[in-house]
Amino acid sequence: MTAEAIEETAARRTGLPAVMRRLEPVALIALPLVMLLYAWLRLPNAALVTAVCAVIALVPFFASFELAHLRARDLMPIVVMTALAVAGRLIFAPVPAIKPVIAIVVVTGLCFGREEGFLTGALAMLVSNIFFGQGPWTPWQMYSCGLVGYLSGIAGSHGWLKRRWTIAAFGFIMVYLYGFILDTWNLIGFVSEINAATIATNYIGGFTYNLAHAIGTVIFLVPIAISWPKMFGRIKEKYGIGSMA
Repeated sequence: MTAEAIEETAARRTGLPAVMRRLEPVALIALPLVMLLYAWLRLPNAALVTAVCAVIALVPFFASFELAHLRARDLMPIVVMTALAVAGRLIFAPVPAIKPVIAIVVVTGLCFGREEGFLTGALAMLVSNIFFGQGPWTPWQMYSCGLVGYLSGIAGSHGWLKRRWTIAAFGFIMVYLYGFILDTWNLIGFVSEINAATIATNYIGGFTYNLAHAIGTVIFLVPIAISWPKMFGRIKEKYGIGSMA
C-alpha cells in the first residue's frame, strides 16, 4: 500500500467514524445478550423485538461505512464480493444446504478486514433476500452472516488461518455459528413453550441442515482461500486499497 493510501486510511479512522467503530463489538455482543434475556424473562413479541434489535446492531457498521467517505476503489471489494455471494446463493438455490455464501464472506474478511467482511455478509443476505423473500429473519441473517465476516477479519489479521486444515475447521465452525444463531432466534421467537423437549427438537432439527451446509462451505472455501488471497494481495498493493478498520 502506498504512503498516500495509508495516510488517507488513517484520516478516515478519526472523528465520528472512529466512534462508530468502537461501538461495533458492543453491538455484536449486546444483541445475543438481549435475545437470551428475552428467553429468560419470557417476554412477549420476542420475534419482533429481537428483529428490531438486530437492525439496531447493524447501525454502527453501516454508519461507519457511510461516514468514512471511502474512495471508489475501497468500495470495490465489498461490491464485488457481495455480488459473488448473491450470485452463488441464487445459482445454488435448487440445493438448499449447498451454498458458497459463507465461504465468500470468510475469504472477504481474511483478505480485506473485519468491517469489509461484515458488510459483505450483511449485504449479501439483504440483497439475495430480494429474490428469496424478505421478512423478520432478514436482520438476523444479516447479523449472523456479517458476524462470520467480522470474525474472519479478526482471524486474518492475527494470521490464524495459514493452513488448509485450519481454514476448513474455521469455515465449518462459522457455519454452525451462523446456524446456531438463527436456530436460537427461531426457538425464542416462535416456540411458545421453551423446555428441554422443544429445545432438543429445535436444535436437532437444524443439525442435519447445518451439517450439510458446513460440508458444502468447506468444499467451496478451501480452494478459494488458498488461491484468492494471493490475487487480492496483488490488487491491494497495486491500487492502494486500504481497509476500513
